[in-house]
Amino acid sequence: MRICATCAVEYDEPLPAVCPICADERQWVPADGQRWADLADLRAAGQRLTWTEREPGLVSITAEPRVGIGQTAQLVITGGGSLLWDPPGYIDEQTVGRIRERGPVLAVAASHPHMFGVQIEWARSLDAPVLVCERDREWLGRNDNHVEFWGDARRIADGLVLYRVGGHFAGSAVALWDAGADGRGLLLTGDTIFPNPDRRSVGFLRSYPNKIPLSGAVVERIAAQLEQLRFERIIGNFGNAIDHDGPAVLRFSADRHIRWVRGDFDNLT
Repeated sequence: MRICATCAVEYDEPLPAVCPICADERQWVPADGQRWADLADLRAAGQRLTWTEREPGLVSITAEPRVGIGQTAQLVITGGGSLLWDPPGYIDEQTVGRIRERGPVLAVAASHPHMFGVQIEWARSLDAPVLVCERDREWLGRNDNHVEFWGDARRIADGLVLYRVGGHFAGSAVALWDAGADGRGLLLTGDTIFPNPDRRSVGFLRSYPNKIPLSGAVVERIAAQLEQLRFERIIGNFGNAIDHDGPAVLRFSADRHIRWVRGDFDNLT
């Protein structure tokens, strides 16, 4: 097994000439060509994982220095077990031990293929299934009997459910945790909707690094689906968050996106 140095997604050997995820229009291959890494090399170089208690029942895990895209994983801990969401492209025994101390791990899941990380390694170490949305099956670089495919919704535990909403990828998903945000509901979105730096709006894109937009119709579809859920807080995959009024922020941001791509504000340009 090797890891793409650019996106930190794991691949079986023999390796492809170029990482398919990075060669896709949503990502990029370095100007000097494809580079691969492995866990042993990262470990020898001093790679580590940080552990931050974000709120009761929620832990953020980040690789330092950054590995690949550099997402922050979220460990959601419920009375019935936990979910590791958007797993990093690195794993170590210390973090595995800390996760196990919190109880059984029910699943490892990613919001979309850019966030697959070394999900098989995590699943094997945590004795948990890897949940991959059926619509993103084609992007799997590594197959394993831990992988389970799901469709439009997947219950992890009481009050913890995955929903496919599409957009960024056809299988892009969110995780809704009813008990999060002091019982007001927490939505983990990855890049499906992206909490912006202003902390009062979110973004919707097919590609974030290459700035490819989504249509107004797709954004409305995503917003309408998420408006059926109850949540207060939105957390993305880079420590970015909307702490209050999540549904209102979602609707405002969707309406603004739709109006811009429709041309309502062309006079400002």
